[in-house]
Amino acid sequence: MAGVDWESLTEATSGAVGALVSTTVLYPLDTCKTKYQAEFRSHGRQKYRNLSDVLWEAISTRQVLSLYQGLGTKNLQSFISQFVYFYGYSYFKRLYLEKSGAKSVGTKANLVVAAAAGACTVIITQPLDTASSRMQTSSFGKSKGLLKTLSECSWSDAYDGLGVSLLLTSNPSIQYTVFDQLKRRLLKRRQSNKVAPAIAKSSPEALSALSAFVLGAISKSVATILTYPAIRCKVVIQASDSHDGSKKDGPSRPPKTMIGALLAIWKKEGIPGFFKGLQAQILKTVLSSALLLMIKEKISRTFVGSNEKLSWGIMSANDVSCFGMP
Repeated sequence: MAGVDWESLTEATSGAVGALVSTTVLYPLDTCKTKYQAEFRSHGRQKYRNLSDVLWEAISTRQVLSLYQGLGTKNLQSFISQFVYFYGYSYFKRLYLEKSGAKSVGTKANLVVAAAAGACTVIITQPLDTASSRMQTSSFGKSKGLLKTLSECSWSDAYDGLGVSLLLTSNPSIQYTVFDQLKRRLLKRRQSNKVAPAIAKSSPEALSALSAFVLGAISKSVATILTYPAIRCKVVIQASDSHDGSKKDGPSRPPKTMIGALLAIWKKEGIPGFFKGLQAQILKTVLSSALLLMIKEKISRTFVGSNEKLSWGIMSANDVSCFGMP
């Protein structure tokens, strides 16, 4: 019992529960976004002109519940990935502090720790991520179960998009950099308005919850925009072979590499295609991150009573939404 890292375990459990709730609440939006991202324009025509077309199809065909197809798999993947991520992040951070003898983790070390935790999470949960994407992009009412979906593909197919997922672990690093710069500028501006030097000196780390949320949302949006072409490629690679919009194109199996996906998007949709569904991705990612961290903090405070908070800059790469977080 003495060897159990209760702090890391609590961080992991609270993060996993937060992911479970946020995934369930936002799942219809995630399904619409994923189906919209997975569709290619064919001969100048496309089935979904915007995100609302996906929702209207589900309503008009009386398949509203199909907006939740793959929810069980997605929740399982989110729970495991967030548990592994938060446990790995907390564990690697504590290990770094023990080995280095430092009292706190610096910015660069923090990003390395987050990237290591993200990479471990991606490798462990990639098959579930691939399966959930295929279930979401299947025609409404025709989605198969987890075991059936995985049984129809090889192990290599189950790891489709692994390289892109590993690349997307850089998303939190970009977000943290943007967040840190915005935070520095905001606090510097506040300090310049202070009259008493003593007061100014005592407030460098003071940032209200609202300010943290706004800066977190802005930095997450910037990171999402910069990495979005890779996010779209990942969805295209993992899409169901029979997803809507590809049946009339003859042999149209989804590309299996990032280069193949980039070329396919370029040929069929041009530069705008690399950013198709960007608005929905930002909305879903920001809301998901906010819900996840809010719930995680509530649980952590309840069981531990700790004042230590996870930085807004260090978030799960699945929210690509960074893991499949997209």
